Amino acid sequence: MAQADIHFQRPSRFALHSRTFRIFMSGSLVSRVADWMDLVALNWAVLQFTNSPLYLGLINACRLVPAFLLSVPAGILADRHDRRKLLIWIQTGMMLLTFCLGYIVEVQQPFWIFVCIVTLRAMLAAMDPPIRNAFVPNLVPEPSMTSAIAINTTVIHLSRIVGPALAGALLTVTEIENLFYLNAWGTLGVLCSLLMIRSVSCSKIYKKESNKGTFRDAADYVRKQQSVQSLLILAIVPMVFGFPYTTMMPLFARDLLNLGPEGFGMLLAVSSIGALMGTAFLSTGHEIKGPGKWLVYSILGFGGSLLLFIGTTNVMIAGLAMFLAGLTSQTYRTISRITLQMHVPDQLRGRVLSIALMDRGLIPLGAILIGAVAGWTGTIWAGALMGIGCIAVTFLIVTARPQIWRL
Repeated sequence: MAQADIHFQRPSRFALHSRTFRIFMSGSLVSRVADWMDLVALNWAVLQFTNSPLYLGLINACRLVPAFLLSVPAGILADRHDRRKLLIWIQTGMMLLTFCLGYIVEVQQPFWIFVCIVTLRAMLAAMDPPIRNAFVPNLVPEPSMTSAIAINTTVIHLSRIVGPALAGALLTVTEIENLFYLNAWGTLGVLCSLLMIRSVSCSKIYKKESNKGTFRDAADYVRKQQSVQSLLILAIVPMVFGFPYTTMMPLFARDLLNLGPEGFGMLLAVSSIGALMGTAFLSTGHEIKGPGKWLVYSILGFGGSLLLFIGTTNVMIAGLAMFLAGLTSQTYRTISRITLQMHVPDQLRGRVLSIALMDRGLIPLGAILIGAVAGWTGTIWAGALMGIGCIAVTFLIVTARPQIWRL
């Protein structure tokens, strides 16, 4: 795979100097743009068909809860088997299920069938991040690891800029099911990139002794590492109170700003521009000093941005708030992932990351909570809970675990 990059080029902190990494990121960008188009279509379809904020939260629970249940098994697989081959099988299965989802929407099958397909696809999608995040550092020399992690995150945010905006525009001229079909074809991007590269033959993860690793090894490691524990605990806050904003955005856009799918897509795109700017500097591989303080400040800024968004009916101010929400939330997310991966040895990376990525399973719980509050007390109170929750709970955690500041 990237053995030539590692041994024959001078060590570089910029990950894109690796040809293998460039190939993988190019394919990933195509597929992730399609994924975000799919997410817009999924949320808008549920809101259009059911007109229920609670169902909107429930469908995203079906989409994200498997991340909580299957993250650890995926991490174990990532440390025992060829990560590249695992990704190929997962992406192929997701492509086939997405074709099925488009067909079900097109022929207007009952809603429960739609939910079942979303859940099945989510089970495969839940296994992708632990394996992918463990795979990315294997594509570059060690000095480029920070840059590679940040660039991988940057690709996600770049796709969030293009995908939602493109989906919003397409929904005005085509049917919802066509966005699902486009996502299925877009999966070919990452599949082709995976087929063009090979896994690092010298990586320790494929040696026999590593294959005997168990989840208990990772759990023992986390228990002994106070810094890793702090990262995992702090991650609970934005996942429960902050990140559900992407799930609830159709509701906020419609009820607070009187916007349709185009405006919904535009707001997500603006937040992604902020996220992209938050990760651009980190992508160059610069050292992060005082990451604990950066993490705390970024979560507090995230909560403040959400309060600004929920407190205005002006589209321009709402757009600014979404830009700041994207900037602060993904600055937090990227620094948290970089700090974690720099602490964890490669032979444990898949399993420890699987524990960290279980926090994605908290997003649907937050979405259900916010959706229920919206149904009971109104959209404004639901949004206020998101911002206040981020700020108040962060203060409580930092007070209880002051070592976060010393990360």
